[in-house]
Amino acid sequence: MTAPSPLADAEPPPGCARCPRLAQFREEVRTEHPDWWNAPVPAFGDPAAWLAVVGLAPGKHGAHRTGRPFTGDYAGDLLFATLARHGLSEGTFAASVDDGLRLRGVVILNAVRCLPPENKPTPAEIRTCRPFLEAQLARLAQVRVVVALGQIAHQSTVKALGGRLPKARFAHLAEHAMPGGQTLIDSYHCSRYNQNTGRLTPEMFDAVFARAVAMRP
Repeated sequence: MTAPSPLADAEPPPGCARCPRLAQFREEVRTEHPDWWNAPVPAFGDPAAWLAVVGLAPGKHGAHRTGRPFTGDYAGDLLFATLARHGLSEGTFAASVDDGLRLRGVVILNAVRCLPPENKPTPAEIRTCRPFLEAQLARLAQVRVVVALGQIAHQSTVKALGGRLPKARFAHLAEHAMPGGQTLIDSYHCSRYNQNTGRLTPEMFDAVFARAVAMRP
């Protein structure tokens, strides 16, 4: 299912101004592209999910343009293809919010909900946006496995779940037991850069979700 209704009251408002730099950048992009989403990007997926995927932040030509996480950019191609291969989606991903894609048992969140300049949120912006991540993870009572895409998502997720970073160091395919009973699995982010440089291969990414599926409750 795609309706995020149980999570809606934990989303930032469309005109969220908690992070002045991000709010200003959002308005600059709106001037250039007034037909884009140009707002904090909400969660996408199954409200009864057992698996949560946490990314970094919306991409300029992806989620910030379309309004759906990982939709419209290079990173989403690998993510949604991998989810489909493991039976975690229905329909065909066509990089558009009207493609009819539905996630099964999975919800996608971001550590930061607004587009950051150069894809680099500041520590203060990550911290300011974390309450939304905390609130939504708390509402997702059936989530037992969380996949963090990249080190920033890892750090924010550990904190959101009440863990301690010194005891949960980021590494691809590393697993961490969280205080609430969830298991956090780390992955390098499926960004174009990581894929093009070979830091993350499709096989490496697939192994993360194969492990997650093996832990399905």
